[in-house]
Amino acid sequence: EGMIEILFELQQVDTHLRISKEERLLTQQNTARLLVRGLAHEIKNPLGGLRGAAQLLDLELHDPELKEYTQIIIAESDRLQGLMDKMLGPNKLPNKKILNIHEVLERVRQLVHVESSGNLMIKNDYDPSIPNILGDKDLLIQAILNITRNAVQATEGKGHIVIKTRIHRHMTIGRKHYKLAAKIDIIDDGPGIDADMLNQIFYPMITGRSEGTGLGLSIAQSLINQHNGIIECNSEPGNTVFSVFLPVENGNE
Repeated sequence: EGMIEILFELQQVDTHLRISKEERLLTQQNTARLLVRGLAHEIKNPLGGLRGAAQLLDLELHDPELKEYTQIIIAESDRLQGLMDKMLGPNKLPNKKILNIHEVLERVRQLVHVESSGNLMIKNDYDPSIPNILGDKDLLIQAILNITRNAVQATEGKGHIVIKTRIHRHMTIGRKHYKLAAKIDIIDDGPGIDADMLNQIFYPMITGRSEGTGLGLSIAQSLINQHNGIIECNSEPGNTVFSVFLPVENGNE
């Protein structure tokens, strides 16, 4: 009997640590999102003014060499405007309907396959018994696509990616307990994510790639949070797993 009690206590501690980790992740994500949205709003207004002034100046100038400068200001303003829009994320509220998560995943698989040069192997491993969920199809496609594109970049388009679904029972997300959740794993065999980077990857503007904006995973986490879910990541060289948890029904406090 003593042995059983000890095992039960370990289970409890493990569960408590997991809940604590998820709460910290959600809090950090929310804080980062608010900061970035505030910053993006502050930048958008003067940016519009700069672009407008450059356009007016462009109309007054007749020297092609001088127009070249105003065109650079306009083009760079537009590029920054696009970045600000990405930082602000989708501005529409989720339009949730009953859907099969595998329809979302097959669409992502199709999109990634079309984008890749043909060297990529992308397989599925689905559990067909997963019940339908309530979600916004477009937003879920965007979230899973962002994660999968990340996996493609990590493997430099030449690796193996598996999209796997399973039922996950008894999940606590943001202090709510769910009896059932759909667990979607996006697995790649790339070089993995450094341990010190792993705690930061869902922050906006954090990226391991020099040309990346680091917004893809932050936006994905935000979209999954809007569905009461959460994304977690575990990584080692040759095996990186992004796990998306989406509750199947309403949770209890």
